[in-house]
Amino acid sequence: MRPRGRQWWKLLGLAGVVGVAATGVVAVRADRQRKAYTPDEVRARLHERYTRAYAVHDGQKEIDLTPPTWRDRVTGALRRLRRRGTGTDQPRARRIPSAS
Repeated sequence: MRPRGRQWWKLLGLAGVVGVAATGVVAVRADRQRKAYTPDEVRARLHERYTRAYAVHDGQKEIDLTPPTWRDRVTGALRRLRRRGTGTDQPRARRIPSAS
């Protein structure tokens, strides 16, 4: 038996209700898992994720979590400037307009 006329609207409404209920279940489950962590655990996980992302960005596999010294900060800043190519010894790239 095929649905006709208003029966399609009823099926569409039922599918919408099921979708809203499923979304609510997923949201409640995620909220329960999020609330299961203590603030210290959340902080530790965020620090761990940050160091992993920074290590991937920097090309290293791991990063030491000790705070950097003044000398480390200065040498890191100079290294980043050299990597960008903003030093005075390197010419800046200029865009050449096309002939067409």
